[in-house]
Amino acid sequence: MAEQRQRALSTSGEALYEILALEKGATHDEIKKSYRKLALKYHPDKNPDNPEAAEKFKEINNAHATLTDLSKRNIYDKYGSLGLYVAEQFGEENVNTYFMLSSWWAKGLFAVCGLLTGCYLCCCLCCCFNCCCGKCKPKVPEGEEQEFCVSPEDLEEQIKNDMERDGETPIVLQPTNATEKTQLIGDSHRNYRTDS
Repeated sequence: MAEQRQRALSTSGEALYEILALEKGATHDEIKKSYRKLALKYHPDKNPDNPEAAEKFKEINNAHATLTDLSKRNIYDKYGSLGLYVAEQFGEENVNTYFMLSSWWAKGLFAVCGLLTGCYLCCCLCCCFNCCCGKCKPKVPEGEEQEFCVSPEDLEEQIKNDMERDGETPIVLQPTNATEKTQLIGDSHRNYRTDS
């Protein structure tokens, strides 16, 4: 039973060029020419009894597909096969962001922010002491009531009571007929002036 080992992902970006017997930075025409030559040599129809030739042919096709796609080639040249793997997982537009966030200075900045704030949920020390810990939160002076939460039902009831006291009744239903005119779209002259 043959064990298949997973190939390690490289960051050099040279293996695909070696498969096509080219130097890194080869032109598009050189890639095409080398691909045609090697594809004819290792094509399964020309080597029906050689399973190694079929594997080599697959590698050649994969190398050609990657190196002729401009965006994949740029990622491969810059980040190697690890960059292609990241592009597969997170999208080609997120490769640079991934490698920037996995750099040593980004990790160091993340650690320093965590040490300064005491947690990673806050963006500054002042915010952390006022909100998270509550140690430096301003105290309510004596005699004043503390703010409390009101349920939406109680708030709705309070608004209705206030409007009834002022002589206004809230609009509860929508008009049923489309030709019916409401106060908002009536024929009266509109006044947009504010009393200031």
